[in-house]
Amino acid sequence: MTRVLSLSILAVLTSAASIARGATPRLPDGITPQARVSIDRGLAYLARTQARDGSWGNRGRYGAYPVAMTSLAGLAMLMDGNTTTQGRYAPQVDRATNYLLRSATPKGLIFRPGQDSRPMYGHGFSVLFLSQLYGMTEDAARAKEIHDVLTRAVELIARSQSMEGGWYYTSDARTDEGSVTITQVQALRSCRNVGVAVPKAVIDSAMNYLTRSQNVDGGIRYAVRQVRGQSRPAITAAAICCWYNAGQYTSPLAKKALSFCKPRIKPASTEGGHDFYAHFYYAQALFVSDASIWDEYFPKRRDFMMAIQRDDGSWNDGVGDIYATSVALMILQLPYNQLPIMQQ
Repeated sequence: MTRVLSLSILAVLTSAASIARGATPRLPDGITPQARVSIDRGLAYLARTQARDGSWGNRGRYGAYPVAMTSLAGLAMLMDGNTTTQGRYAPQVDRATNYLLRSATPKGLIFRPGQDSRPMYGHGFSVLFLSQLYGMTEDAARAKEIHDVLTRAVELIARSQSMEGGWYYTSDARTDEGSVTITQVQALRSCRNVGVAVPKAVIDSAMNYLTRSQNVDGGIRYAVRQVRGQSRPAITAAAICCWYNAGQYTSPLAKKALSFCKPRIKPASTEGGHDFYAHFYYAQALFVSDASIWDEYFPKRRDFMMAIQRDDGSWNDGVGDIYATSVALMILQLPYNQLPIMQQ
């Protein structure tokens, strides 16, 4: 994995050198010159909206959520080939990393009191960001600091798991729901992939939670306890990523979930709402698993997102500008194959 990651970073740095020499770098399949301009505009928007303390705060009706938004924006910049020391947005990634490390509490929870009303979302996304960054960190002291924070963060996730195997909005809730559970599962998988110890029983219990949350139509309901709950396309797409992250590409459960999603998650809309969230995970699932469906899906979603990008380079899906811009950039940059958790 380390070698793959190193080669990915080398490819981006080589492209940057080509640009500096005036050469035109080769774009990956699916990335048109117009899409590259759209990505650059989105990244520039994130760069100029970062706060002086290194954070990003969402501007929308759901609140700022600085830990979650900083993590998502940071992931979007990692996918551009940046680290804390390399790349055109290295200073922004470095400040974001410092902000998240300063947000880690002694008990392991990564959050900002008074600013994160549902901290387990931010916790999960920050663990995902820091663990992906961990494999790129060259400074030994910095790597150890990140590893120590991740170790405590994983322990916090393990302690917070409900009896059913899921997680809820806060670390002491002792109940669960699907979207928070999926956020923790992907974060745990990312940690395990880079060598941070994760109890196998925790992941096994979480995957069993998703299995028991699947309805007969293949969709995933909001929570396992809602036995008659309706299937939700957005959460179902996210669950597919969890199966695929676990290497279960031929799982009958994943196949049923994908069949459920195909007619409900369209390139320009998602049945049941939460369109950006749904496509964030649906795009990942298609990219890592099914080239034929991906090749049909991505150009349509790419062009739709380019069409709704705002003049200042941002996107806004109703949740907020930083959230939507970060998610849009991650979808558009998937063909660069940068993050191990989202690699083919």
